[in-house]
Amino acid sequence: MRALRVEALSDDFSGVALTDFPRPERKPGDVLVQVKAASLNYPDLLMTRGAYQFKPEVPFTAGLEMAGEVIEADLQSAFKPGDHVIGGNKTGAFAEFASVPERGLSHLPKGLSFPEGAAMGAAYQTAYTGLVELCGLAEGQWVLVTGASGGVGLAAVDLAKAMGAKVIAATGVEAKCRRIADLYAPDAVIVSNGRFRATVSEITEGQLCNIVFDPVGGDVFDECTRCVSFAGKLCVVGFTSGRIAEIATNIPLIKGFSIVGLRAGEYARRFPERGKAIMAEINRLAEAGKITPAIDRRLPLDQWREGFYAMANRQLVGKVVFEL
Repeated sequence: MRALRVEALSDDFSGVALTDFPRPERKPGDVLVQVKAASLNYPDLLMTRGAYQFKPEVPFTAGLEMAGEVIEADLQSAFKPGDHVIGGNKTGAFAEFASVPERGLSHLPKGLSFPEGAAMGAAYQTAYTGLVELCGLAEGQWVLVTGASGGVGLAAVDLAKAMGAKVIAATGVEAKCRRIADLYAPDAVIVSNGRFRATVSEITEGQLCNIVFDPVGGDVFDECTRCVSFAGKLCVVGFTSGRIAEIATNIPLIKGFSIVGLRAGEYARRFPERGKAIMAEINRLAEAGKITPAIDRRLPLDQWREGFYAMANRQLVGKVVFEL
């Protein structure tokens, strides 16, 4: 089968290659899936550099998220051959076949294509776990989402709007603002370069934000600490800016807000029943037409470099999906 393999760690993807590789053998408890589409996530890029918290042993097949058709499963499995599924594991999705632990899969929501299903799971699981599960999102609250042109940020904007929140979407690239507005119609779209607290305060009429959802880190995180309301929550999602921010503890003390760390995949592994419930709710919302993942571009797997470089160079508004 064709598989995108990380043969060596590198900063420029020179250690990554599309190769012929043996089809995986299914282990008990796993489900063998013929991959129809797989989406690119920022951790996929980081793992090619050895810069992610999970460091698989090299060589490995890249890709944490896919959608496809079940080929083989245990007799007692909830899945049977022919079922359409979404999900994945920490690696292995960028290949024609993947053997995935059953707990990492759910049925493809009705009405979604394979590319849409591949683009939905990780991003919306992250958004839901952070906004709802950990931060207690409620209707009518103000939510600030940074990195709102990325897959996770867009999912958070879409989900928060679907749940009745008032949403400010923030992006570092002004040219992306119109596309974000067209996709999900947040209450405001702002540019998150430099100081933006005054803008957030004006939009919210001085209330600031009950929840700040920040996948960016760095200077953006620093300014986010000024945008969260008293008794609000600042959700740390990632560090796509490249700088891990630091904060003096007197700031959350004086302002009375909480800092919440989000690792959605780990949360689902530690609390599997909650993980299943979260995915069930995401699927319900998708089937009801209340949320829809945004796809920037669909590419064949042999054009993987275009997708990787587009993400690395911040050219995307939405997800890259590889179709197999």
